[in-house]
Amino acid sequence: MRIFPVVLSIVIAALLYAFVIERDWLFAQFQGPPGAEETESVAQTDPSADDDGVTDDGIIKVVVQKSRAEVVDTAVILRGQTEAIRQVDVRSETSATVVSDPLRKGSYIEAGQEMCTLDPGTRGASLAEAKARLSEAKARRAEAESRVPEAAARVAEAEARLEEAMTNENAAVRLSDSGFASETRVKNTQAAMFAAKAGVEAAVSGLSTAQSGIESADAWIESAEAGVAAAEKEIERLVIKAPFAGYLESDTAELGALLQPGGLCATIIQLDPIKLVAFVPETEVDKVALGALAGGQLAGSGAQIGGTVSFLSRSADPTTRTFRVEINVPNPDLAIRDGQTAEILIASAGEAAHLLPASAMTLNDEGTLGVRVVGEDNLVDFKPVTILNDTPSGVWLGGLGESASVIVVGQEYVTKGVEVAPTFQEPKS
Repeated sequence: MRIFPVVLSIVIAALLYAFVIERDWLFAQFQGPPGAEETESVAQTDPSADDDGVTDDGIIKVVVQKSRAEVVDTAVILRGQTEAIRQVDVRSETSATVVSDPLRKGSYIEAGQEMCTLDPGTRGASLAEAKARLSEAKARRAEAESRVPEAAARVAEAEARLEEAMTNENAAVRLSDSGFASETRVKNTQAAMFAAKAGVEAAVSGLSTAQSGIESADAWIESAEAGVAAAEKEIERLVIKAPFAGYLESDTAELGALLQPGGLCATIIQLDPIKLVAFVPETEVDKVALGALAGGQLAGSGAQIGGTVSFLSRSADPTTRTFRVEINVPNPDLAIRDGQTAEILIASAGEAAHLLPASAMTLNDEGTLGVRVVGEDNLVDFKPVTILNDTPSGVWLGGLGESASVIVVGQEYVTKGVEVAPTFQEPKS
């Protein structure tokens, strides 16, 4: 009979029984009672764990940290991208074929440099015709001006004849009243006077016609000048120039291509300065001001760039409820490209805050985030707070004034107005 396997089975069964059924007793033999180390640790770190956390008078014990406010940086942190200060699609204003060799994308061009040149066609003849019409209109005006003195002389002559006729008519009437002239003579002098008046009116009408001729000639001149200007402008549109210095983002129109009005010649961008564009949430928009210093770190290269806030939108995006902010950044070496992702920090005015452990924060009955503080006569009060910054050493909280005695241990066991027995501790560095 084999005894060893039977003994081995009994030993294994005993060990399993000890580890499974009598585990607590077994651990107690080697390490002492379960939870002894945890109790000792709590007792060392939590002064309120002594006894039952209550004084002999029934007052709850708490640990309080005296804190003084410090001015902390409250920079607004955003994520955005670079954007060219200018980007324009330069297009044709007339219809013609391209007669210039194309400039390739990536080329740097100066302001006013020719980008596309178009075939003039018959535009030169149209300009010559417009100039000829202008010369003709000017000649007509000279002719009309020459007629005015002649018409004025006729008016003067007619007025003189009218004066003579009126004198003769007056003399004839007096002689007739004295019996020295016949009635026929009076009638003749009156007829001559009426004819002289008609002559004056005709002469005045002729003078007006001559003056109207000058005005008509002036209108012809203005029309001809407009025709010349239109023809010259049409010829000017044949050369498409760069509106500003920058880089070509596309090839210019190919030689022989037909450009219609609105046809694309090329796209040009300006990168110096360049913009950093981001969107600020409405909770932080009041922290951003025009002219504020700002910086950024480009994704990938990690390059550090800086500038100032040049634009802050007054209208929120209807979808995201955020506000567009633009930062002008110098880019003289053109190392920053359009469309690069960047982490952006915008400086704002410092704010007084207290550095406290995150565990000190709690909620009141209304669900407001805050801390419980010890006031006069060791009475508990609740102070709402705002989180300004979160760091590995604690949380910077605003809304506590210049100084505060904050309960950091035991705040969950007391409420506003309760008297406590505080134990003060130094802030952790």
